[in-house]
Amino acid sequence: MIKMGEMWAQLGSVMASMMFVYAMFKQFFPDDLGNILDKYTKKLMGYVYPYIQISFDEYTNEFHKRSEVYASIQSYLSTKSSTRAKRLKAHDVKGSKALVLGMDDNEEVTDEFQGIKLWWVSMKSASKKSSFSFYPEYEERKQYKLTFHRRHRNIVMGSYLDHVRQEGKAIAVSNRQRKLYINNTEKGAKWSHVVFEHPATFDTLAMEPKEKQSIINDLLKFSKGKDYYKKIGKAWKRGYLLYGPPGTGKSTMISAMSNLMNYDVYDLELTAVKDNTELRKLLIDITGKAIIVIEDIDCSLDLTGQRKKKKEEKEKKDGDEKDPIPKRPEEEEATTSKVTLSGLLNFIDGIWSACGGERLIVFTTNYVDKLDPALIRRGRMDKHIQLSYCCFEAFKVLARNYLDVESHELFGTIERLLGETDMTPADVAENLMPKSDTEDADSCLKSLIEALEAAKVEARVKAEEEASKKAEEEAKLKAEKEKEKSANGKDEVTCNGTKDEVKGTSVEEVKDYAP
Repeated sequence: MIKMGEMWAQLGSVMASMMFVYAMFKQFFPDDLGNILDKYTKKLMGYVYPYIQISFDEYTNEFHKRSEVYASIQSYLSTKSSTRAKRLKAHDVKGSKALVLGMDDNEEVTDEFQGIKLWWVSMKSASKKSSFSFYPEYEERKQYKLTFHRRHRNIVMGSYLDHVRQEGKAIAVSNRQRKLYINNTEKGAKWSHVVFEHPATFDTLAMEPKEKQSIINDLLKFSKGKDYYKKIGKAWKRGYLLYGPPGTGKSTMISAMSNLMNYDVYDLELTAVKDNTELRKLLIDITGKAIIVIEDIDCSLDLTGQRKKKKEEKEKKDGDEKDPIPKRPEEEEATTSKVTLSGLLNFIDGIWSACGGERLIVFTTNYVDKLDPALIRRGRMDKHIQLSYCCFEAFKVLARNYLDVESHELFGTIERLLGETDMTPADVAENLMPKSDTEDADSCLKSLIEALEAAKVEARVKAEEEASKKAEEEAKLKAEKEKEKSANGKDEVTCNGTKDEVKGTSVEEVKDYAP
């Protein structure tokens, strides 16, 4: 009988021989032969091995972008592995509120679906990078491998994989934190982000209740409209134009939308976008469940070409005086965005706008009349929302938010003054906010009344000054016209007299010199 030590020695010798043979095979036989052998070996195994395997790589070949399917599987398996796997790995996933527990490398988890048993394995491999170096670098590749019996192919392909993807997305959404993105000029067409934690909601938004509820209903209807938009043949997106004086709550409205819909916010700075191509790249990188915001769009870029023309004329006129050494063309190009109105329109509702779904596009402006009609027509900006001065209903929301007051004896006076005076919700809120521990609701409301009365007087004085100024300008214009008319009449009389004198003189001269 062979002793245990001799058996281990023989086993070690066999393994060493196999490794030597494998090394020689890899050394002297071409890779194509190895690929052929591997191909036919797997084909042979397919006849006797009854299971099917599907691999899901972490990164796609396109732009080396992280696979959304891989991320969904990772979220889905986090609930399974935390209770079934023996070896776990904690992932600090960006945007997640807590650590995500997943399977460790080469760990297996069993799942069940409609009575079918399936196996998931987390795998990691290293491949050598294609670079010339004495110390070659290795690139790690992660993937999930799904194994199931081939008789369940139709169920797995038909419904199970879709179930995993949908469940994984739902879990990721419930765990994630909303983010505020901004396009990064230093990294090209890339987005940088911070956690978005703005506390504004529609409950705290100072606005007329019926109009507020109309906006909420519109947003909720949109969030459930995936099948409807597909049926009518439109991309799943909707445009909102927020316009009104400064301080009327346009930015607060965007934050309330994000909190209601649980959407990320992408704050697009158009002046930092080099050209239309870069704008399209930014659009591709925007995920679903997003609000794309362009604030103060009337000031963002010269989208109509009018301001650029005026600017060029002015620079041409004053260039020699102010800048004796003119800029070179390449320096001007480096500081000027080449995004055009056509490029922005394609960004909103062109072919590229269908790359992704469930997006809101929001424009804000203080001066809606300055915008090109093609930019804000229905179909691009589907819903126009005017945010105006504070009304009494909006004031009551602010009084409840800032002072915890539902009614007060001074409300009647405030209602009357708000009907007579224009004051933005931001100014009303500033007067309602207690500035010290000694201030209470009465003092804050009285402070608001004083501010409204002062604003009323200031508005009246301003109106009188504008009326006086207008009257002076009209009187001055009238005087100039009369002076011009008088000067024209005097010139006509002088001109006629001169003609008569010349004519008379010439006649007498002829008589004097006649023979």
